[in-house]
Amino acid sequence: MLTFAAAVLFLVGTPGPGVLSTAGVGAGFGFRAGLRYLTGLFIGTNLVLLAVITGLAALILAVPSLRYLLMAASLGYLIYLAAKIAFAGSRIAFITADRAPGTRSGIALQLINPKAYAVNTTLMANFAYAPENLMFETASKLLIMNLIWIPIHLVWLYAGASLHRLNLTTRTQRRINGVMAAAMLAVVILALVANLNQSGATP
Repeated sequence: MLTFAAAVLFLVGTPGPGVLSTAGVGAGFGFRAGLRYLTGLFIGTNLVLLAVITGLAALILAVPSLRYLLMAASLGYLIYLAAKIAFAGSRIAFITADRAPGTRSGIALQLINPKAYAVNTTLMANFAYAPENLMFETASKLLIMNLIWIPIHLVWLYAGASLHRLNLTTRTQRRINGVMAAAMLAVVILALVANLNQSGATP
């Protein structure tokens, strides 16, 4: 169980689309708006976990066309979120930059995020510590994952929102938002490269 908890801490705590976008929304729009977005991420994460437990995720990941579709949708959506964060407080013609991503945005990101399916599948399918009682193991894994997921994301949100509360100059705030957005785009690029390398290695 401790090994499983350590694995969750590592996989959830390291920078990825969820935590980076949470910090970015907090930095660009404040804690309250970030909390709404985080609520959506939490709901979406648990919906993905439900898909993993029921076997639906395995069916989705087993179909290459669906996997690529999810990847394309998630990359596009991450770019959209990065743009909203980068232009927070600005009025850009092609995007409502003064409106924060809300609960639905968080849910949508998780439901189309291939990494969420892959990570949750890895955690639920491995690290068996109660093979004689699968129901207990599944329930306890869900509890452990949520108990670790919630405070980690709240810390990232608080870190981002703390920057928002500093009453920085408009230029400095935009630079911070730009850095947050750039970090998210870096994750997008790394995910794309990793997926292309994996596809090339598949016979």
